[in-house]
Amino acid sequence: MNVVPSAGPGPPDPDSPPVGDSPLLADQHVVRSTRTSRTWTALILFVIVLILLLVFILQNGQRVKVSYLGADGSMPLAVAMLFAAAGGALLVAIPGVGRMVQLRRVARRHRKAENIPPPP
Repeated sequence: MNVVPSAGPGPPDPDSPPVGDSPLLADQHVVRSTRTSRTWTALILFVIVLILLLVFILQNGQRVKVSYLGADGSMPLAVAMLFAAAGGALLVAIPGVGRMVQLRRVARRHRKAENIPPPP
C-alpha cells in the first residue's frame, strides 16, 4: 500500500519556497496608495500643524511693538512671528515657482519639436 503525503501539518518541504514568499501571492496582497489616501494623509498632517500653531498662538499672546517701513503698531507676539515665517516661506516659494515655470516652458518646447501630444 502506497501512502501519499498530505498537504496538512507536518515539516515543510525544504525544496519548496515558503508560502509568503510566492511572487503571485505577494502581488495579490499589495495595497497601493491612492489619491484619496494621500489626501487623507495630507489632511491629517495639516490638522496636526494647525493644532500646533494654535497652541503656539495661545501661549505667546503678549503684545509686542512692531515697526515696518515707517508703520508702527502692536500685535501679539505669535502673530508677528507667524507673519515673519510666512514672509520667509514666500522667499523660498517665489524662486521655486519661477523654476517650475521655466522647466514647463522647456518641456513644452521639446514636445512641440518632437510632435508629442501634451499630457492630459
